[in-house]
Amino acid sequence: MNEDEKHWHLDRRVPIAVILTLLLQSCAALVWAGSASERLTTLEMRAARIDEMVERTARLEERARGASEALARIEARLER
Repeated sequence: MNEDEKHWHLDRRVPIAVILTLLLQSCAALVWAGSASERLTTLEMRAARIDEMVERTARLEERARGASEALARIEARLER
């Protein structure tokens, strides 16, 4: 192999359409990766909000249970 064959070079036989296609595909892949990242961020924020809602719901259920027990005690005293 001579010195020219050892180094990488672009052959003139490669059409410009192939080069443009590769560039466009690369750009499209980057855009897709960016949108996927954005969707993941959105889903993570939703999951955090859902966790908060679950915690609030548990607290409200506990309060409702306490109110029901208090109401049952009041009704029991009234029936005496």
